[in-house]
Amino acid sequence: MNEPMDLTVLLKRLQQLEAQNAIRNCINRYMEICDDLNANTDLNELMDLFDQDSIWEGIGEKYSQSFGRYASWQAIFDMFKSYTQQQSHFVINAHFVSSEQIYIEADQASASWLMLQTSTFRNDHSHLNAAKLTVQFKQQHDGSWKIKHFQTENIFSRPVSHWDSTAVLPVPSQ
Repeated sequence: MNEPMDLTVLLKRLQQLEAQNAIRNCINRYMEICDDLNANTDLNELMDLFDQDSIWEGIGEKYSQSFGRYASWQAIFDMFKSYTQQQSHFVINAHFVSSEQIYIEADQASASWLMLQTSTFRNDHSHLNAAKLTVQFKQQHDGSWKIKHFQTENIFSRPVSHWDSTAVLPVPSQ
């Protein structure tokens, strides 16, 4: 009952929890920035989430054709830059992630999420997409965690009529 605590075990557990939280914050910040990609987006903030030797790719039949593969920091930057034109590609865009799994192994981590994306585009079409995200992270020399290899794979995708409506939101009478 009064056995001495092994502080190395406790410190390792703390490091794991801190790494998981940093990775969770990284992917959430990535989604927040992507939700509001437009001509005013600071792409340097977005790209600061990526390791210098990173890869971003769409995988599977639909996303490998739609998105392709970008195998350098500059290629990823250029891909995101195409979404930040004066006439924004997205009018409404929201990403929702769930079913999180994060596994830490020294200075590397593997993580996955299910993602739901609701979008309305400049052409006034709207879309619902679900994807599996598989992301590798690398701990940097300063202790931060950055995206090393980002993969998105379509689960389903479908057009919808619209997301936003001016209709009054029904609430109970008061």
